[in-house]
Amino acid sequence: MIMLQIPELLSPAGDLERLRYAINYGADAVYCSLPEFGMRSAPANFTPEQLTEGVIYAHARGRKVYLTMNTLPDAIRSAAAAGVDAFIVADLGVLEACKQFAPDIDVHMSTQTGITNWAAARAAYNLGAKRVVLARELTLQD
Repeated sequence: MIMLQIPELLSPAGDLERLRYAINYGADAVYCSLPEFGMRSAPANFTPEQLTEGVIYAHARGRKVYLTMNTLPDAIRSAAAAGVDAFIVADLGVLEACKQFAPDIDVHMSTQTGITNWAAARAAYNLGAKRVVLARELTLQD
């Protein structure tokens, strides 16, 4: 029997207002960052208090919040305490730190990791990643 998995509609949320819009317009989950942990050059990002507020807002509506942790973080425990559903990471050291300091929070590998084949996806899984976002340059067929 083949199990059909419904895709998750994931939307970026650069700030609390955009998080609310994404949730209100149908996103199943949003991803966001704290100012010191993202890799984008000029993002608005969330304060720790806004992150907590955003998680409460999303969870009250049955939605999820994923936090990007693409540079070496010092705030894994506080992000976990805010209630994020998963970390999105690009760095294997950050993956290991997330598994060490917040073992109950899922870890997703970012497209910025550059995973382009099944062997790399399996390696990420074996290191503790629950999901991988494949490299942007892959085609649908790949």
